[in-house]
Amino acid sequence: MQVKKEVRQIAREMLRVSFTDGQLDRGRIGSVVDSLLAKKPRNYLKIVEYYKRLLRLEAEKRHARIETAAPLDPETASQISLNLGRRYGADLTTEFAVDPGLLGGMRIRVGSDVWDSSVRNRLERLQQQL
Repeated sequence: MQVKKEVRQIAREMLRVSFTDGQLDRGRIGSVVDSLLAKKPRNYLKIVEYYKRLLRLEAEKRHARIETAAPLDPETASQISLNLGRRYGADLTTEFAVDPGLLGGMRIRVGSDVWDSSVRNRLERLQQQL
């Protein structure tokens, strides 16, 4: 989908005003969309689609998914959450999941950043090298 420059600029400006104290504000998001729909500028549907995409990407930046081969003890889980919070901000939410297919290690995904130190990943890289 090719998006015009004007559509991107308007959607980015909408995203910029959607924050309150550095966090997305649902009330502002609703009022921004309502005002856009009331005005109905040219390509307003594309603007809303692109704005929705930007909101999704922004929400993903503030959510971490940590997958491990075995359940983590609470102390380790809180330490991981604390370290990720320092790196990405205090408003980061964490989700822990168990995936036995990893065989060992863990995989962390925050937005588009992925750290994969699982045994399965190492075996796949070794297989590609051979």
